[in-house]
Amino acid sequence: MITCYLRYFIAPGKLKEFEEYGRCWTALIEKYGGTHVGYFLPDSPPDDTSSRHFSFPGLGAEGPTNVGIALYSFRDLEAYNAYRRMAAEDEECKAVTAHFNETKCFVGYERNFVRRIE
Repeated sequence: MITCYLRYFIAPGKLKEFEEYGRCWTALIEKYGGTHVGYFLPDSPPDDTSSRHFSFPGLGAEGPTNVGIALYSFRDLEAYNAYRRMAAEDEECKAVTAHFNETKCFVGYERNFVRRIE
């Protein structure tokens, strides 16, 4: 299994546009045989006290409030590469890219490939 971890830096004031972008890509990953764990948006801690307590005192810190995350998997590298080739020609994928070009809902991203600890 190959899993892609994307860390997006959401543009100020563009959370709603980024959310729409994520919804669209979730469906498109699945259209091409991938499993999308989801897009995740920044949120506030559940209460004020939880934001001051970390499992490892002195090591933890609050993360940035402009970061969105996406996780999706394909069965292997061949399936991932096939998705990339097909997505480049897909009209729906092109429309989502156009949505990004219109809204500029994120200012950058990082892509890593990760594996699950079994």
